[in-house]
Amino acid sequence: MSAKTGLIYVAAALAEIGGCFAFWAWLRLDRPALVLVPGVAALALFAWLLTLAEVDAAGRAFAAYGGVYIVASLVWLVTVEGRAPVGSDLLGAALCLAGAGVILWGGRIG
Repeated sequence: MSAKTGLIYVAAALAEIGGCFAFWAWLRLDRPALVLVPGVAALALFAWLLTLAEVDAAGRAFAAYGGVYIVASLVWLVTVEGRAPVGSDLLGAALCLAGAGVILWGGRIG
């Protein structure tokens, strides 16, 4: 993965998590429906950002991005929700990042 694609994936993860959290806040935390406006905008930004990834197929871009999203979600868990990840969270995230790497570089292995 190039540095550019790595940065795109991080930005996409922030946009996706922010957008999804807007819906969470509205439905689970009783925030006003107005929080959905920036949430929907963030989700649109997320989708656009993934089109910029330097990957040869959309499915591969989305699959590899999934590992980054999982790690970013755990960072959100700590920084926004103030909860500590448990060992299985960290192990799962590491496995997902490894899987994302296999997807991105798999064609170059063997």
